[in-house]
Amino acid sequence: MKSYDANNIRNIAIAGHTGKGKTTLAEAMLFLAKATDRLGKVADGNTTMDFDPEEKKRQCSLSTAFAPLEWRDTKINLLDAPGKFDFAGGVSEAMRAAECALIVTSAGSGFDVGAEKAIKAADERGIAKFFAITKLDAENTDFFKTFDALKAEVGSKLCPVVVPHMVGGKVESYVNLCSNKAFKYEKGKSTVVDMPSDDNINAMKDVLMEAVASVDDDLMMKFFDGEELTKEEIINGLTKGVEQGEIYPVYACSGTTLEGVDLLLDAIVFSAPSPAQAGGEKAENDAGDEIEVKCDANGPLAAICFKTVADPFVGKMSFVKVISGKITADVPAYNATNGESERMGKLISVKGNKQEDIAAITAGDIGVITKLSGLGTGDTICNPKNIIRLKGVSFPAPSLSMAIVVKKKGEEDKVASGLRRIMGEDPTVGFATNEETREMILSGLGEQHLDIVLAKLKTKFGVEIDLKIPRVAYRETIRKKCQVQGRHKKQSGGSGQFGDVWVRFEPHDGDELIFETEVVGGSVPKNYFPAVEKGLQEAIQKGPLAGYPVVGLKAVLYDGSYHPVDSNDMAFRTAAKIAYKNGMAQANPVILEPIGDLKVYVPDANLGDIMGDITKRRGRVLGMGAADEPKMQELVAEVPMAEMGDFSTMLRSVTAGRGHFSLTFARYEDAPGNVAQKVIEEAKAEAED
Repeated sequence: MKSYDANNIRNIAIAGHTGKGKTTLAEAMLFLAKATDRLGKVADGNTTMDFDPEEKKRQCSLSTAFAPLEWRDTKINLLDAPGKFDFAGGVSEAMRAAECALIVTSAGSGFDVGAEKAIKAADERGIAKFFAITKLDAENTDFFKTFDALKAEVGSKLCPVVVPHMVGGKVESYVNLCSNKAFKYEKGKSTVVDMPSDDNINAMKDVLMEAVASVDDDLMMKFFDGEELTKEEIINGLTKGVEQGEIYPVYACSGTTLEGVDLLLDAIVFSAPSPAQAGGEKAENDAGDEIEVKCDANGPLAAICFKTVADPFVGKMSFVKVISGKITADVPAYNATNGESERMGKLISVKGNKQEDIAAITAGDIGVITKLSGLGTGDTICNPKNIIRLKGVSFPAPSLSMAIVVKKKGEEDKVASGLRRIMGEDPTVGFATNEETREMILSGLGEQHLDIVLAKLKTKFGVEIDLKIPRVAYRETIRKKCQVQGRHKKQSGGSGQFGDVWVRFEPHDGDELIFETEVVGGSVPKNYFPAVEKGLQEAIQKGPLAGYPVVGLKAVLYDGSYHPVDSNDMAFRTAAKIAYKNGMAQANPVILEPIGDLKVYVPDANLGDIMGDITKRRGRVLGMGAADEPKMQELVAEVPMAEMGDFSTMLRSVTAGRGHFSLTFARYEDAPGNVAQKVIEEAKAEAED
């Protein structure tokens, strides 16, 4: 494929709800443009975009796929993002590299959650929006129902451009309202037919004309005067409205039968903004000041890595979008994020899983650099003499965490290594070791997401794991004072050991151990005070009830005795531990559970259900009110973190994927008696195992 100027490039992120035909539509575009020699089908597992074995098996997209095509002397880079919410990281990647989002939904459906999330993602990036209403080949389908549902949510910016003429519940022809022409399709090929007389189409044309006229004062005057707008005026007004974010054009089509897809490709060429029209991006220079980076092939190099793939044959593949300048093999790959420079790897263009060598990646275009070990997703490549940092990729935070159980002992390091490789590809995966519970914790966006991670570990790295609910990091403390003796005496030939302490234990409000001394008369020499404190510090790591660390403890050494020969640091450390063991049993020890600050964002209609669920989890609702997002409520609560293991799954189910939340640790509180007893019993059972 030849190199294109930024004015002749279109970067399109295809997004929307799962099952609405995104990948099928992308396949149709590629086939019509002769970028592929066959029309792949998701059900047959032979699409260009869904090439991963897990995607073929599950018949859905699991990561963003990339493929370029050429149409009317324009290069269109398609970024097909997954529709399942567990793989929302792919949407973040696609939106970061695009100037226009093609939001796909199917005829007959309402305003689905996937479309809502895609609109929100496009708005956050500030990019243009197109809508494709697909599956018009289905019988008794209803394009106008879906259009009305979209318009009710999106508003007057929604603008019909290509609409169907229906006869007997089937599409008779597709009407391009801009050119005022109708097209009938047979086996994917179109012929111009007579314009139908249809009230729906007339109404749609009025909506188009008003929308186009609203973006230009001269057109508005002409519209109000009742004059007909010319085809050129309509297209120019439409293009201007799309670029300004004032018009969201809608196109009817069917990816399965190729109907209307050529009209959509034409619209992308004529109306979607190019990287040059988008005007570049904001960045931060080495001094921390915000600067403007223009889309200029002759400007200083500035490129963003928006996706990383570990290919078993090619090696590490870094997908980059060049904002300014040009990447060639002889350009040093200076990473502004880590300040390191590497030799530029081989440059390739990909089409699904097929690769083609290229000489350069120019401003506005997308390509792949291989074997750049230091480059990660979100990093900026730039000229070392003109250091800038572009905005990275805004990924959703992991919301479901599970503990890893390695099936074969001794493979823990192999599992950790594999997960770190997977994290390099998918930043929405989290992995860490909880030093307290000694569990490896795997985090992701949902159950299906973690299921795919497990599948990758098995197929790519040859290790198998199971998942279980993580242990909660409980604490223990005391609720009353006590005074106890700790005496250690040992004689076994030669020098013995002797240490004797009297310690007063009492609760305090902080977390750390407070150690004080009130010894008088030298009953315990000062040089043994540090040993007593060290013994207590070691002892509090394991509480008397369930073995969890003890917090909120004050220990005062006030008396004791020593032996001039047999006393030493070790003896007094041991005596302190004996005092601790004796004292805890008398000081009314209790289990403390972690409490988290919860913020939940839910649709108005689901507020009551979520409040009820939080109450069932022993949570306390502190307040609620309108969120910054439209039609959403913010609910603030305090909840025991032990009860939140499946909260993300429940929230997604109740809100159909619209809800989201944040949970941060706040403090520890006394666990209720039944909860404390369960914790103690589980600790005993684990100790017996």
